[in-house]
Amino acid sequence: MVIEARRVTGLLLAGGRGSRMGGVDKGLQLHRGRPLAWHAIERLRPQVGALIVNANRHVDEYASFGAPTVADAQADFAGPLAGMLAGLSLCRTPFLVTVPCDTPAFPPDLVRRLADALDDTPGAQIAMAATRDAQGVLHRQPVFCLMAVSLRDDLAAELARGERKIDRWAARHGLAEVAFDDEAAFFNVNTRGDLDALDSSSLG
Repeated sequence: MVIEARRVTGLLLAGGRGSRMGGVDKGLQLHRGRPLAWHAIERLRPQVGALIVNANRHVDEYASFGAPTVADAQADFAGPLAGMLAGLSLCRTPFLVTVPCDTPAFPPDLVRRLADALDDTPGAQIAMAATRDAQGVLHRQPVFCLMAVSLRDDLAAELARGERKIDRWAARHGLAEVAFDDEAAFFNVNTRGDLDALDSSSLG
């Protein structure tokens, strides 16, 4: 069955600690006059049927982007898998796609291509983006993934057992990888220097 956009909820992951940026809320740092998270959610909006934001602080500011917000159930910034579980718990569509708040220029066909891969890969329950470097080596982009909402209980159990690696969890569920040619589209902001580089680039 073709996975149509209306059957997918987009989850913006904005619940991180921002350690490499001095502990600030990365998603609210300005890029061309708007928060990074705003750019990312506007990039995602036309690709999905509904939106959710995972945020563990400044919830009112994230709510102003026009989507429901949900915090991690786990304390102390447990990582993106905890954000994914929070999104799965609120999701009302059969599929959830996740993107981070610090990568505002991801491909406009991200969800379509992930959905096609999930459709075309027998037994797969998760599709994940990947990029090739200059040497042609494939690198997974684990925070960009489309998953079946039916995985919610499995993810909750894995988190309770201490799992924190997205790709390790995903590999247990018939993972379909999707290679994107434009590596620059997945440039993510971790430091002030990265933000300056993004501001001076043609991305976003």
